[in-house]
Amino acid sequence: MPTIDDYLEQLHHGVWEVVISKEDVTDPLSDAWKRSPINVPTPGTIASYRNGQYHVHETKNEWRVHLDRYDPKIHPILHLIDDAPLFLMIFETMIMLFSEARGRSNTTERIIKDQLVFLKNGLFSGIFLLFLGSTFIISPEFDYYSIFQIILPLIVIIAGFVSMGRGMTWRPLYTADLKKIIIGGAILFVGLILSVFPIMIWNIILLSVLCIWMLSSALMLLNRVRKGKSAVLEGFYSRFVIAVISLFLAVGIFVIPDAILTLFMMISGVIIILVGCTLIGTTLKLKGRSYTCPEDTM
Repeated sequence: MPTIDDYLEQLHHGVWEVVISKEDVTDPLSDAWKRSPINVPTPGTIASYRNGQYHVHETKNEWRVHLDRYDPKIHPILHLIDDAPLFLMIFETMIMLFSEARGRSNTTERIIKDQLVFLKNGLFSGIFLLFLGSTFIISPEFDYYSIFQIILPLIVIIAGFVSMGRGMTWRPLYTADLKKIIIGGAILFVGLILSVFPIMIWNIILLSVLCIWMLSSALMLLNRVRKGKSAVLEGFYSRFVIAVISLFLAVGIFVIPDAILTLFMMISGVIIILVGCTLIGTTLKLKGRSYTCPEDTM
């Protein structure tokens, strides 16, 4: 039987994605394939692997392989701009979470390492995320200020104290790891600076990153769209829409920056709510299965 590598040649001849049934290949992944922890979310994906520009999504019954235009290890910025524009990542994340929240995907439970812990905490965590996401939508300005002026500095300060504490050992004899103490002190100092960091500076940093990312994606995608469908194998019309929306959002940063920040906070709230729904739905599903009688499962 062939391996997954035997199907890759099609990707160099005008095919965007190759779908391979797991029944049609032997041991599909060679040592050249490395697990990829960060990807554009896709419904039904169990795991993701990369081999240079080749990118495979593993589903329950299939391997779905496509060819990225840029290898993220060699060209991480170009990969983000062209292969993973911000609006596409947001849209795909919401589609995936909406799918799982409605129970259309069974991949969530496959990545649960400890179902007992999940059963105990999943429902509570889901409800908390529903509440948290709702606050992002109801009061985005307050949450934005709280994140950068209170929560983020507090996390950094706590990390500094933890690092300093790990550098000191009291038993059996008092010893000190000077390196850890110095690093912890530096982290603590950064946290104190962040606590008085002007919110306006945070606004400039975030808006600049968003503007550069979206504007670069829009220009690169529009340049490919201009060349015709053969230059946009992953979807001519979808990439054109993404380019136009990215361009409008980038321009909006200059015209209505406060509204753009509010919009992204509200989008974050929707994503958090969908994550909460997914946790609650999966928890209830697992609880339902745990209560199933043995004879019902035979």
